[in-house]
Amino acid sequence: MRRFLPIMLCFSLTGCFSMPHPFSDPGQQARQLATANLPPPRLAIPTPKDVSLPPNAAQAWASSLAQAMVAQAVPAVAQPQQPGDWWVKMSTKTQNGAIVPHYVIIMPTGKERAENDGPPVDLAGWNSGDLLALKGAAVQEAPVLANMLTGIQAAMMQQDPHSLMNRPAHIYFKGVKGAPGDGNQSLARAFFTALPDHFNSIQTTPKGADFTVIGIVKISKAPKYDRHAMQHIEISWRVLSADGKEAGAATQLHDIVAHSLDKAWGDTAMAAGEEAAGGVRTIITNYSGREHKPLPPTNDDKKHK
Repeated sequence: MRRFLPIMLCFSLTGCFSMPHPFSDPGQQARQLATANLPPPRLAIPTPKDVSLPPNAAQAWASSLAQAMVAQAVPAVAQPQQPGDWWVKMSTKTQNGAIVPHYVIIMPTGKERAENDGPPVDLAGWNSGDLLALKGAAVQEAPVLANMLTGIQAAMMQQDPHSLMNRPAHIYFKGVKGAPGDGNQSLARAFFTALPDHFNSIQTTPKGADFTVIGIVKISKAPKYDRHAMQHIEISWRVLSADGKEAGAATQLHDIVAHSLDKAWGDTAMAAGEEAAGGVRTIITNYSGREHKPLPPTNDDKKHK
């Protein structure tokens, strides 16, 4: 049995790691946006007022925070909030001879959903509008805000019966292409059998699908091993979201004796299909955010229950 190990899980086009998606819609976009009111694909960060900073420095603080949020994979813009925007209200307070930045995430309704104090900043440096101090404050706060946004999304998903936190993901499998021998059929059969579980269902039509998966096989010449001609095989299982965006790819790499898969794949297809199914499930779980921890409700929310 040939094992395709290790499997490489690429969760974005820029690298093999999971990116936070606090503004992504993990299910069928149009319907979920209407029912769950998930955040739009933008976070406004207006220039703060009354923060003991010259106007140009206050603008630089907002711009620094927007850049730091983009680095956290949050599509933030330093501009005044527009109707329907989620936005960050920035303010300050003086405490023990230092400036403490304060950040509030505000919903499109105007409700304050989450807040946090940043690390204290030297009073003299802050009042002078020191750009390094402002940028440092923004960089330190950005991961906290990104985590809060992710928690907000998870809380909304938890309340939405149509979200992937409360139902299986519907996965449209387009099959496999590019394999020699009976690989297209054997790999497709193995993957189709191995993928479904309590959290994921598989279908052969695109209607109502949350994700689409296609397997692509590439064969190339590899260096000889022990005088045997070899081939390099790469199987990429691409995962697309409902709106056609790349959610990730599970890639399997292996060197085989040349032309050994030109006919029947047998156990090789079963092993590759099982491993690929595990990789695809991981991609969908991470991309959808269905295992993220929901942010607890605010005190106002608790009062109205």
